[in-house]
Amino acid sequence: MRLLKKLYLIFGATIGMTVSGGVTPAHAEHYFVKNHAEYFAAEKKLQPGDVIILANGRWHDFEIKISGKGTKDKPITLISETAGKVVITGRSNLRIGGQYIIVTGLVFAKGYSPSGEVISFRRSKDDVATHSRVTEVVIDHFSKPDRTESDYWVGMYGRNNRFDHNYLVGKTNQGVTLAVRLDTPESRQNYHRIDHNYFGARPVLGSNGGETLRVGTSAFAQYDSHTTIDNNYFEECDGEVEIISIKSGRNIVRENVFRESSGAVTLRHGDYNLVERNVFLGRGKDHTGGIRVINKGQTVRQNYMEGLRGTGFASALTVMNGVPNSPVNRYVQVSEAVIENNSVINSSRITLAAGSSEERSATPISSSFTNNLLSAPSDDPMIKTEDDISGIAFSGNIMAKGHNALDISGISSREIELVRAENGLLYPVDPALAALGAPRDLKPVARDATGPSWYPKPSAHGRFGTGQTITVSPGEDSLTDAFEHAKAGDILALAPGQYLVNKTMILDHAVTVAAAPETVTINFTTPALFEINEGGNLRLEGVTITGREAPDNVGNAVVRTTNFPMQANFQIELDQVDIRDLTVNNSFHVIALGKGAFAQSVKITNSHFANITGSVVQAVSETDDYGRYNAEYIVVENSEFENIGEEIVALYRGGTDESTFGPHIWMTKSTVTNSGKSKKNKTGASLYLHGVQDARIIDNSFTGSAPLKIEHTAGKPVTCLRQNRHIGMPDMELTELMFEGPFRITEICEFPVEEPAE
Repeated sequence: MRLLKKLYLIFGATIGMTVSGGVTPAHAEHYFVKNHAEYFAAEKKLQPGDVIILANGRWHDFEIKISGKGTKDKPITLISETAGKVVITGRSNLRIGGQYIIVTGLVFAKGYSPSGEVISFRRSKDDVATHSRVTEVVIDHFSKPDRTESDYWVGMYGRNNRFDHNYLVGKTNQGVTLAVRLDTPESRQNYHRIDHNYFGARPVLGSNGGETLRVGTSAFAQYDSHTTIDNNYFEECDGEVEIISIKSGRNIVRENVFRESSGAVTLRHGDYNLVERNVFLGRGKDHTGGIRVINKGQTVRQNYMEGLRGTGFASALTVMNGVPNSPVNRYVQVSEAVIENNSVINSSRITLAAGSSEERSATPISSSFTNNLLSAPSDDPMIKTEDDISGIAFSGNIMAKGHNALDISGISSREIELVRAENGLLYPVDPALAALGAPRDLKPVARDATGPSWYPKPSAHGRFGTGQTITVSPGEDSLTDAFEHAKAGDILALAPGQYLVNKTMILDHAVTVAAAPETVTINFTTPALFEINEGGNLRLEGVTITGREAPDNVGNAVVRTTNFPMQANFQIELDQVDIRDLTVNNSFHVIALGKGAFAQSVKITNSHFANITGSVVQAVSETDDYGRYNAEYIVVENSEFENIGEEIVALYRGGTDESTFGPHIWMTKSTVTNSGKSKKNKTGASLYLHGVQDARIIDNSFTGSAPLKIEHTAGKPVTCLRQNRHIGMPDMELTELMFEGPFRITEICEFPVEEPAE
């Protein structure tokens, strides 16, 4: 009965009431199938109005194909027996062809697609879907094991299809989460609708190819798509600099919420797109941006933006410079852009004529910037221009905080009192300003109004300290035994004393190992004390670790990552730790990040390291120069380093790709003594940074050590070097490998971002 009522609610007029009060599709066959063979036998018979019901349970290695000729009044339907109780696992996918096909109630989890898409709106190249719908379907961490192998989670082809009320969370491999494809004539001018979906956390990919949603591609940018993207909730979508990448014409992005998502909605290619009534809530998170404008006839109106911290191409509003006579797949000059009635509140930057260069020299023309409410988080300049902006007509704009260093006519500064309305957004109190900025009738789509109601959304708690606290007594293998029984989020609280570990501790969930400082010493007899595997996260607090009992093996480390490619990003935190005497062989590292591993963050605070032959953080395994790297953030604060043979930190990002914000390294208030001088140190540096986009090296002391080596490569890397002391050591070696000009150093730690043409 529950299933039939659900069918009635979804399909409305296609369902007929029975005398008993139940509901059933009129003149339709119901195929209740319990295995693959029964499914494929039923799929071959489908007629308008038929329904295939998948029995509850796990369907492993299930490549689902469905096609047929349903009608508007009698669609063909694939549904679960109970919503959420049919779980598709293993090497599985879904391909839809034909017309008027509806799929609902499935969960894709614990597996990955053996093809290029998890859900495809085409059964084959010659059988694309039209007038079809996927609703209340879940794709939860259904990523390929190798993060460098690309696929789409959803590929939309054909015309007049709808993707709504679905849940997509945790894509960790390369490739767009949802892509609208225009690569065949029958998929152009498609009038698709993408609405009320929950796009949950997409972690930083660490390379190009991490967009959450893309409409079109560079190769088909001259075509119109007419796709509408509305009432979706994007939360922590951080894959790369573009959250939504529009690469076609006449699309609508309307009434979506972007919460704590790094990047921007980018009108990359195509003309006459409309972005209106969206809400961007950065909450002060790094690199949170708004809307970037390129090409002709784009309209950006009535959007609300608050707490955004992006600059450069990820500014709250960015208007680009173009390439003169540009082909459609480069940077077409901005013309006829209309930017009006947007509220940009407590946000760091608006960038105009962005990306100006010898190639991108075509400034915006025939455009307007009208009735926008602007407010910065401080009194610093909010608007940055990189070229001539005389082609933009400004009128009726007011800046409530921050200042207009350029004195642009049409942007006035005055104090404005703002109050938060019932919709949660800020508006001017003065009724005379009612027409300024975003409209008061905005109703941001609620998080709970997106995705399936029956599938819980991720909780907001952190990774560490969410479980139980388990007391561990000193002794041989006592820590190992406790570790093997620890669950996600548990804290292993070590009692004072000596601990000996005889087996590498493998992490596949988050664990904290904690002690009062200077009361616990851990020795280990294995090549590694900890190994980060899929799902693993590690926090160490207060412990002393020594390598005196470690074997004389090449590649020893206190913490290393598995040799296999890892899907998930992870975190490592060291606070008030003392790690010393890693000397039994050369290149004995503290933290070694291997190929295919990506740390969201490595954080070292209030700690001490001494007598170590290798590096403290080795993050140089992605040397194929495809723009990949091993860590998004490396933070070193208030820590001491003595007699470190190789680099304190070695961080490498090669290639010419420019679509990432990182890597970042922030090193502050730390001391480095007699370090980086080992003959095995290939870089000859105490700190080695190659291709880092965001470096803040501030208020540190370096004494008697190898030089700092910083090599800028692609993009617009910004290195902030300030208040550092260098005593008894060579000068820093600062190199620009691609930029023609002096090395770029700033004392203002502001970090713009560049991105690729394609």
